[in-house]
Amino acid sequence: MNHDLSKESIRIGTLVGAGNAPSTIRQILPHGFESFSLTFWQRIGDVNLKKLAGEVKEALGDSGVVISTVSIYGNPLDDAPGDRETREGWKKLIDGAHLFGADLVTGFTGRLRGKRIDESIPQFKKVFGPLAKRASDRGVRIAFENCEMGGNWSSGDWNIAHYPAAWELMFNAVPADNLGLEWEPCHQMVKLIDPMPQLRQWVKKIFHLHGKDCTIHWDVLRQFGIGGPRPFAFHRTPGFGDSNWADIISDLRKGGFRGSIDIEGWHDPVYRGDLEMTGQVRGLNYLKECRGGHFVPNPT
Repeated sequence: MNHDLSKESIRIGTLVGAGNAPSTIRQILPHGFESFSLTFWQRIGDVNLKKLAGEVKEALGDSGVVISTVSIYGNPLDDAPGDRETREGWKKLIDGAHLFGADLVTGFTGRLRGKRIDESIPQFKKVFGPLAKRASDRGVRIAFENCEMGGNWSSGDWNIAHYPAAWELMFNAVPADNLGLEWEPCHQMVKLIDPMPQLRQWVKKIFHLHGKDCTIHWDVLRQFGIGGPRPFAFHRTPGFGDSNWADIISDLRKGGFRGSIDIEGWHDPVYRGDLEMTGQVRGLNYLKECRGGHFVPNPT
């Protein structure tokens, strides 16, 4: 019996670097990924998005697999030369998302380097107010990853969308329905925040998930504390960390979420190197199991 992916309200996929996306997709598509999130780091450069989209569609063929997001991760709020390129990249992806059959552009918010999160909010409004309008005019949504990138409330280089307190400031500054979150539990757990209450509270603003988990070594934490000589938290591929993804997906379903959970690989301290895709395919099948398997229609 053929599996109709169009019936899956929550798809399970993975992140793919945009530059090598067609080749990568051809190689890993047979493993059963249902979506791909195409990612750029800081800049689009001279990539021809129309040409890339055509090559990606050719690689996908008639599989029914979709491009869930096109993404750019940089700092669009500050004013270094690379930051200006990131801002231009957001515009290009918003304008070009439809070429990939996607309606979602994701990335970091950026921040004013070395400033508190609240001090970056006026610049966030200045940049993402117009970008949200540009996206809305094109039927596109925007979602911000909740990665701290080594920053905190007081200072940082990349992103302000770490905590619910920051989300309140962001969405009050730009109250647009097409602005939301690209959420994952790992980024909360490494700060010892329980991700589940915030998931239930913010589910309506979650447009996309990165499939990444965390393992916390509580014995190390109790002995060495936060900021000590030994790390206590490790980013993990789903299925190898501490989260119960059946609970996560259940709360997503209850909140009306429809979209993709795309595995953010290349972080796991064990399933890395030659074991990277071994871990990702295990994570893929684990997340499908937590979803309830494949969609099965009711009898009529």
